[in-house]
Amino acid sequence: MAAGFLNTCTVQKSRAVLNRVHILFHFTAILFLLYYRISSLLHGNVPFVSWIVITISELIFTFIWILTQAFRWRPVVRTVEPENLPGYDKLPGVDVFICTTDSNNEPVVEVMNTVLSVMALDYPPEKLAVYVSDDGGAPETLYALKEACQFAMSWIPFCRKYGIKNRCPDAYFSSSDDSERLVWSDEFKGEEQKIKLNYENFKKNVDKTSDVEDSDRPDRPAHVEVIYDNRKNGGFEDDQSKMPLLVYVSRERRPSHPHRFKAGALNALLRVSGIMSNAPYTLVLDCDMYCNDPTSAKQAMCFHLDPKISGSLAYVQFPQVFYNVSKNDIYDGQARSAYKTRYQGMDGIRGTVCAGTGYYLKKKALYCRPGNEDEFLNEAEKNFGHSSKFIDSLTELNGKPANERENLSAAIIEEAKGLASCTFEDNTEWGKEIGYSYDCMLESTFTGYLLHCKGWKSVYLYPKRPCFLGCATIDMKDAMVQLMNWSSALVEVGLSRFSPLTYGMSRVSILQNLCYGYFMFSHFFSVPCFLYGIVPQLCFLYGIPLYPKVTNPWFAAFATVFISSLCQHLYEVLSSGGSVSTWWNEQRIWMIRSVTACLFGCLDVFFKWLGIAKESFRSTNKSIDQEKLEKYEKGKFNFNGAKNFMIPLILLVLLNLGCFIGGLKGLIHRRNVEEMFGQGFLSLYIFVLGLPILEGLIPKLSN
Repeated sequence: MAAGFLNTCTVQKSRAVLNRVHILFHFTAILFLLYYRISSLLHGNVPFVSWIVITISELIFTFIWILTQAFRWRPVVRTVEPENLPGYDKLPGVDVFICTTDSNNEPVVEVMNTVLSVMALDYPPEKLAVYVSDDGGAPETLYALKEACQFAMSWIPFCRKYGIKNRCPDAYFSSSDDSERLVWSDEFKGEEQKIKLNYENFKKNVDKTSDVEDSDRPDRPAHVEVIYDNRKNGGFEDDQSKMPLLVYVSRERRPSHPHRFKAGALNALLRVSGIMSNAPYTLVLDCDMYCNDPTSAKQAMCFHLDPKISGSLAYVQFPQVFYNVSKNDIYDGQARSAYKTRYQGMDGIRGTVCAGTGYYLKKKALYCRPGNEDEFLNEAEKNFGHSSKFIDSLTELNGKPANERENLSAAIIEEAKGLASCTFEDNTEWGKEIGYSYDCMLESTFTGYLLHCKGWKSVYLYPKRPCFLGCATIDMKDAMVQLMNWSSALVEVGLSRFSPLTYGMSRVSILQNLCYGYFMFSHFFSVPCFLYGIVPQLCFLYGIPLYPKVTNPWFAAFATVFISSLCQHLYEVLSSGGSVSTWWNEQRIWMIRSVTACLFGCLDVFFKWLGIAKESFRSTNKSIDQEKLEKYEKGKFNFNGAKNFMIPLILLVLLNLGCFIGGLKGLIHRRNVEEMFGQGFLSLYIFVLGLPILEGLIPKLSN
């Protein structure tokens, strides 16, 4: 690699070749299978209803399989060279956005740990600003932020002095990994003990206010408060003690105005930060995802400052990695198939999807198309709203040096409150052509899709040391609620005017469009999965064949498709560092998700279309329950609160068991094993996949 390069992009050639060979082989087998199905139907010598249902199911499977192959076409791996970045004085500013909504589901201490880890990033503090959006308007969150700021005054210098890598205090003090401690002098031990005592006092102070007041106030004015102004205090600090700007934002909320959920919060932060720090880039983080590597901003700048790609680069996406995932990972919380397979594949075809957290975004991308910076500035007030200060900031998105930044006076704070009001966006393009889109509940994923449609690109970086660590769901209810939110929102987009089948077809490349099509249509897997779990089994019970005899050459097509799919999945798991146990767990949770959360997500869209259901956001609980944690670490499913989700699954598992037993009796009587082998094997396979779930569910249902 030539000296001075900021990043490299390497195509995984061997993986791409293997994938393409498998695509050709597997697709050939699918064509034979479909030919057999359709020709048998046309000849009319098969049971029409059951065969047409299964044929439609297999056509849906084929459609979604075709969408999936785009991820496997050109996978790439990227690396960075932060040492080749320009000096600190030439680095651009970064605004960090952290959104929290409910202190009951999002423990305040955990949120503050995320804030502290971001404040301690290895980046010029005068070019860093941290904005915390509190959509719950909780007094305890504001109090905790002030306490966190006080603790940061000792924590940040300690991290810088001793080169601490893990700058989340809770993770640092709870870790037994001595590699985080590079120095073992008596001075270090003494300071560490002092900092630990300060941290324990900080937690006690925050915990005291946790249950004092109700955190959900749906009718309140905007509240913007500067917790720490680095410009005012910069002259009194040495280099190790300098801290970034820290601002608390709670946007106005009125029952008579739409809330817009996280997209509304992010758009409010874009405007507030525009008149305060106005950095050209922003890091968006979930409130439970702390910085595990303080160099993440520098790693992202290796792409944003690369003149070869920076002109059209919208964002740099990092993977979501979770610190609480067990070795068994029964809920697939790590989402291996997404972050180690699909995202790398999508990165090779103009950019990966936006995951909603852990990405460094160029703000300008939310306001225009590449190379067309003045697109919406010609009618600025009509498009952006009536704020001259914010409109002025749009022309300065290359960032201003800290000493040119305006004082954060009372007038600026009042202006910021107006920018965070309910009515500011009225009759503007916010949420439509500007900022984060309001057309989908998954604001970042959908906005990333629109950015790609406008011509912007993105990159995906999976570093050896995870830059961000979050908290994965560890019980069935939260896992299902989260997936139902995603599936409902994505299916809604897939069926809207923004569908990749129509809107995206002429705006992005074919392969990238197929990838987005997968994200939006893959949840329809639930329909053929549900039918495949019922129809063949009932036909097996009554001796109606749906598959060729084992001795029939056409049976090879069905066997090949089944075995080929399993082998491809196993190869991807093993090649990405997984095990056979990982493969089996993913098979099992895929079946559970398909006939539960994905099915309910599709039904949710249907009920909204009928007007029965309303647009809502179901938050997941991010607090850790000890009993749930113990079950999870033992590899036992926790079904507390998830019984309604599991009804379709338990019915399918019991049906497969009953039909398998009844079908075996019929086989003995009819002696047609060759005809019914495929259906019998399918019933047994589904039952074996669902058996551990059944063992955990039956005691719960009996209660």
